[in-house]
Amino acid sequence: MEEKKGHPGGHPHGAPAGTIKDVYREIRDDPNAKGKAHQYMVNKANQLRLVFWETTAGCNLECAHCRRLDVSKTLMKDDLTFAESCKMIDGLLEVGKPILVLSGGEPLYRPDIFDIAKYAVSKGLTVALATNGTLVDAPMAKKIVDSGIQRVSISLDGIGETHDKLRKLVGSYDMAIRGMKELQKLGMPVQINCTIAKHNIHQVKEIYQNAIDLGAVALHIFMLVPVGCGVSIAEDQMLDPLVYEETLSWFYEISKEKKIETKATCAPHYFRIMRQKAKEEGIQITPQTHGMAAMTKGCLAGSAICFISHKGQVFPCGYLPVEAGNIHRDEFKKIWDYSEVFANLRNPDALKGKCGICEYKKVCEGCRARAFYEKNGDYMEEEPYCVYEPVKITDKIGG
Repeated sequence: MEEKKGHPGGHPHGAPAGTIKDVYREIRDDPNAKGKAHQYMVNKANQLRLVFWETTAGCNLECAHCRRLDVSKTLMKDDLTFAESCKMIDGLLEVGKPILVLSGGEPLYRPDIFDIAKYAVSKGLTVALATNGTLVDAPMAKKIVDSGIQRVSISLDGIGETHDKLRKLVGSYDMAIRGMKELQKLGMPVQINCTIAKHNIHQVKEIYQNAIDLGAVALHIFMLVPVGCGVSIAEDQMLDPLVYEETLSWFYEISKEKKIETKATCAPHYFRIMRQKAKEEGIQITPQTHGMAAMTKGCLAGSAICFISHKGQVFPCGYLPVEAGNIHRDEFKKIWDYSEVFANLRNPDALKGKCGICEYKKVCEGCRARAFYEKNGDYMEEEPYCVYEPVKITDKIGG
């Protein structure tokens, strides 16, 4: 791991500390909520807030858009052991108390997953589980709840056959719904994650209503990133940038209905669109008007979140394959504080192309993973799926 001098990650200076949900509850009725929300969003001290851990590469599905190329039907020999997993969790605590998302692969493939969850909870971490839902029956749901996991996300990438086709398993949609209902019976909050691409863009309104009808606590949409298996379907499945823009604009409009918590992920443009729309509407962006969306921004890779692979590699996010370090070689705190990759991503002034001159760069930053895949591995290049032309460009043309 190469080190780079500069302001390390760590605890915030002046900004509210804690998970976004906890801080939102603290400040939403505060007269100074707008300022505190801005401080939390800016995150000057690079407080680590969310860690996605690939507990195993093993999975029972072979999804067409999976970020992995080497998905296995069995557990991997180089998955972190239970002892190594606990040591990794201890390392996170040296930096802060981020939300820990147990993902995969399919995390329920690991026989010790609930022991790991209990250990993390005992250390004071908020733990979530990201699953495809197909392995969740009544007994499994009880184990999830009993382990102390506080939220479960289930991936539904369309309605019925649309989902099944992408997941390459007939009946996987119904199995996921069954799992969701078993969890809900026990009071577990379940959010729906949905990757949006050409295969399901025609269903976006149905997907939204379906999430409401199913009683999900949240709908998080993920705009397809061409990574892993997704590279092979990118040409066929990536949305046209204009459709991308229209979809995020629609998502902003439905967020105002407040029927369900909504979040756009791997879609940093959303936070530019949100500000453009709010300006048109003559309203300020505050926790009271825009909820938790007022407290966060576009690409958080390497500044507020990171991804740890099943081998212990540390990446900015699960879609950007630029290694920042490895917990087998270095302490996590050293990686988080001094990785050159993270230092680059924490500097929006180092962005290139139109992202570098965009007036929204500090609230958007563009998707660094899409830049990596479309710009020959340069993750600081401009976002290739953005139609917005910065003022500096339009002024130059106009002048």
